[in-house]
Amino acid sequence: MPGPRRAAVLGSPIAHSLSPVLHRAAYAELGLEGWTYDRFEVDEAALPGFFGTLGPEWAGLSLTMPLKRAVIPLLDGISETAASVDAVNTVVLTEDGRRTGDNTDIPGMVAALREHGIDKADTAAILGAGATASSALAALSRVCTGEIVVHVRSEARADEMRQWAERLDVTVRIAAWDDAEQALHAPLVVSTTPAGVTDALAHAVPERPAALFDVLYDPWPTALAARWSAYGGAVVSGLDLLVHQAVLQVEQMTGRSPAPLEAMRRAGEEALAAR
Repeated sequence: MPGPRRAAVLGSPIAHSLSPVLHRAAYAELGLEGWTYDRFEVDEAALPGFFGTLGPEWAGLSLTMPLKRAVIPLLDGISETAASVDAVNTVVLTEDGRRTGDNTDIPGMVAALREHGIDKADTAAILGAGATASSALAALSRVCTGEIVVHVRSEARADEMRQWAERLDVTVRIAAWDDAEQALHAPLVVSTTPAGVTDALAHAVPERPAALFDVLYDPWPTALAARWSAYGGAVVSGLDLLVHQAVLQVEQMTGRSPAPLEAMRRAGEEALAAR
């Protein structure tokens, strides 16, 4: 598409985001001269005003917390994937002014698992029930053929996960966080908790662990991931997720496919190493 094109990631806080590094690496590899990708500190209150400034040069937006649901009323439409979890992390903008939302976290999780040879699990466990857990549940609905056990720290979160399970038509059993050590014996464990929360579980990693997907990437490795890897288990990292979901964003925003996954991964690894 002729002329300069713009894209950006929005959220609050946003200074830590690796998205500019990944997207700019993709633009360089694809030879997209004149394309820029920035980051903007935008909270829910400021989001409508920011949208009001968007001109025809804008190609797309990446959204992080707390904007993934707040953006939906500002859009002309959203994909079925985004609607399944009421969360949009990608907005594609066309020159005629149309704004369409999607969720690349869910297929990004599935792609990250498949890259590590995990395309099916009989059962699975999720640690945590926050914002990322609903996307994890949606991703597991495409991978797991049986029961998914979700370990939660509050009854309110338990109710939310039951609602998501019903909506996504998956079989979920809610378990207490005090029993989270039992989750580590599942064929696939997905940790969606903030940094430090699962450190106390590291000692309980079984001698022959199966597969762990830890959505964190900084700091990395987490104590849980380090012990898991030391015992020979398969580990999928938050950087794997970040890169795979960004690949899908680049393809949607630029119309170029395939996006350069390995170049984006290298850029992300180098940026993290420099922190």
